[in-house]
Amino acid sequence: MKKRNLFIALTILALLVGPPALRAIPAGMLWQQMQAWGTVFLGIFIEAVPFLLAGAVISGLISEFVEPAWLQRFTPRHPLIAVLAGTLLGLTFPVCECGVVPVTRRLYQKGLPLASGVTFLLAAPVLNPVVIVSTLTAYGWSAMFWGRIGGALLIAVTVGALFHWAEPEAILEYAHPSHHHTDLVMIEPVVVRADKPERSQRFWRALTVAGDEFLEMAQYLVIGCLLAAGMQILIPQSMLLAWGNGPVQSVMVMMLLAFILSVCSTVDAFVSLAFANTFAPGAVLAFLVFGPMVDLKSLLLFRQIFRPRATVYLVMLPLLMTAIFAIAYNMWGGQ
Repeated sequence: MKKRNLFIALTILALLVGPPALRAIPAGMLWQQMQAWGTVFLGIFIEAVPFLLAGAVISGLISEFVEPAWLQRFTPRHPLIAVLAGTLLGLTFPVCECGVVPVTRRLYQKGLPLASGVTFLLAAPVLNPVVIVSTLTAYGWSAMFWGRIGGALLIAVTVGALFHWAEPEAILEYAHPSHHHTDLVMIEPVVVRADKPERSQRFWRALTVAGDEFLEMAQYLVIGCLLAAGMQILIPQSMLLAWGNGPVQSVMVMMLLAFILSVCSTVDAFVSLAFANTFAPGAVLAFLVFGPMVDLKSLLLFRQIFRPRATVYLVMLPLLMTAIFAIAYNMWGGQ
């Protein structure tokens, strides 16, 4: 039903927006625009799909080899420490904003506390080793590097802590064990059998789960990439650059640009270098912090885990906190 509603909504949007947009484009340029759309789509998709595949493989391995009792044993009981532990998962699983979604969903199904999962979902695309190295390569040991790491850590921990007070049943799209360890009910109980499968058999079962996970997530990734490519074609970057003056306005423009471009967090540091001499430092910092947390393609993937209202919170809270952080950086730290 969810997929049907999504495709109906996209069809209605295309019927409303498509004809006026097509009439506004001269006939000679229409084919060029369609080619550009396809090129941009392929660029975004090819960049994102390996990381989605990596996330699906990690999800399959977690499904087969991580026991719920083991996860419960090593998850801190104190709420604040549990939230901070969510950031450490980002160092453990080197996944970007595409691959982090299937991993988070699988960890939830194994009994990960709600707040820890939210923190991991927002922190991992910035705090994983691959992104840290790429940002360090692009900016060195500069204020921009530390601002990205510190800003992402602050926002992820804060949002995760806020979700600690929510009920999982009101946040997640499926049944989930309680986030309180004292009354946790496993949805994947541990069953000890004499004929436990060999490691090789479990590995192949994990790959089967990974394949199913990848195919399920890939369809939403395709839709997100199509939307991101379409918005890149319909909204000229020159217009966004013209709006990018001032310590406040430039931040909002770069956050919008990060949302539209949907650049993978493993390479977005190098993309941001193109704007470093045009936009205020805080605006570039907003691009580096907000983009990996929320973009067009990851927004659709969020809906595979969270209910609509929770998805809105996961977009608006990082957006507002990033804006405040980046504008403050422009006013007092980045000039």
